[in-house]
Amino acid sequence: MLQDVLVLPHGGGPMAMLGEPSHKGLTDWLATVPATLPRPPTAVLVISAHWEATEPTVLSSAAPELLFDYFGFPQSAYELAYPARGAPLLAEQLQQRLRDAGFVGAAQDVRRGYDHGVFIPLLFMFPRADVPVLQLSLLASLDAREHLRLGRAIAPLRAQGVLIVGSGMHSFHNMRGFRGAHGSDPIDASRDFDAWIVTAVTAVSPAERERLLGSWEALAPRARDVHPREEHLLPLLVCAGAAGESVGVRVLATVLMGTQASALAFRDGQCASGKA
Repeated sequence: MLQDVLVLPHGGGPMAMLGEPSHKGLTDWLATVPATLPRPPTAVLVISAHWEATEPTVLSSAAPELLFDYFGFPQSAYELAYPARGAPLLAEQLQQRLRDAGFVGAAQDVRRGYDHGVFIPLLFMFPRADVPVLQLSLLASLDAREHLRLGRAIAPLRAQGVLIVGSGMHSFHNMRGFRGAHGSDPIDASRDFDAWIVTAVTAVSPAERERLLGSWEALAPRARDVHPREEHLLPLLVCAGAAGESVGVRVLATVLMGTQASALAFRDGQCASGKA
């Protein structure tokens, strides 16, 4: 049985760990995720919105540290620990798989640590840090179709029990919009965009899913109001590519920092109706 592919919102910096009330729906759901998987994961591969590289790059340290890539929070946010071991052998295998798929410049990075798009959700999902974790970068090109292709290249890892996780803010990521710039209310834009995303991954064939997501900027409502820059959407596209013939289901609908947010899962045996 293939392992699931998950797409989740990671929230605002470390706010989930700081007990921010607007994150409770997200954190309560994250804690339930392991029980919903078809089997315990052999490893977790995270594609985070917070790492871009010219060529796809795999974090390959055996014991990554944490990268506190946020600022302005209480000191406790910089004292978090997540001592999950890395997966150097899997990282090497993944690098070769990417090269075989045509990403000939695919590289490894042994120095980088886990960014908050990795360790914040995993602190809730696997709090004992007892599952190996590795990370794959986004492409600095931000090209939608290349990220779908990147996902297709990593899809075989599912058969090895690897849980692929896309960690971003795919329903809405406009920093000025979160603050209600110019008196705007982000909830309407996020609802429209989130509804389009949910339809694109739950109610169409995999081929149509890729067509829609590959042209998201032209087809999705209020696309650039929601994503002035698309790095927080692209983890979803990688996961959609990795999903293969699995069609997604929405597994969380919540309001996060005043915006509509969802989490999605691609599961072995799913059909376009969202039922096995």
